[in-house]
Amino acid sequence: MTRPPPPRWVLVAATVAVLFAGIPLAGMAARIPWADVPTLLTSGAARDATLLSLRTGAVATVLCVVLGTPLAVMLSRGRGPLAGAARTVTVLPMVLPPVVAGLALLTTLGRTGVLGRHLSVLGIEIGFSTTAVVIAQTFVAMPFLVVSVEGALRSVDVRLERTAASLGASPTRVLMGVTVPLILPALVAGATMSFARALGEFGATLTFAGSLQGTTRTLPLEIYLSRETDTETALALALLLIVVAALLMAVSAGISRRWAADRG
Repeated sequence: MTRPPPPRWVLVAATVAVLFAGIPLAGMAARIPWADVPTLLTSGAARDATLLSLRTGAVATVLCVVLGTPLAVMLSRGRGPLAGAARTVTVLPMVLPPVVAGLALLTTLGRTGVLGRHLSVLGIEIGFSTTAVVIAQTFVAMPFLVVSVEGALRSVDVRLERTAASLGASPTRVLMGVTVPLILPALVAGATMSFARALGEFGATLTFAGSLQGTTRTLPLEIYLSRETDTETALALALLLIVVAALLMAVSAGISRRWAADRG
């Protein structure tokens, strides 16, 4: 049975929303020197920034999955003020200004930070290093995975987990054999969003890791530095980020549709 059509004002508002998102992208596309994009993307600075972003973004995404999935499991089953406080702390980086997130990391893990000064005594320097880039990206990206996975976990049929447990399955086997397959689309979507967010991270990375070519200068930082001195390179790199993000969304949607079709 088909759903009734929405009111006309909904269609108008939706059209305005699409135009609001699409017109700036179209405007940027009109300024991109398409013939020169391959050359611009293979310059030394562009190549270093691209490889660094892909490498650190991948590591940050793995950390988001490894740390964020267990956290989402606990939050989905937690009740009371303690669980609420943990959820607030976890999601807070999602709404914080990135520069504030970077400042929090710097004052904690920087050379003179609360923990950083003790690590410096041991010869461990985190701030303004590639490790700092990964930490900054993970800090701001993990909430996207946690929110996605926690929401899916709350919709899982508890009877399936209880049945598996009653048949003798260990908690780990119930989680990996029953729960995770049921939330796989949400897990993939969360990991995809985390990777895209990590690739696009700017403020926290700049504040905590700085901008050293080949070490901490990621794609967003290279775009920012190039926007006045080399606008064409900045546009080419921006195009690269948009294409990668679009591909990630397409892959995530394709996996979700395939999973739904197999389940159906």
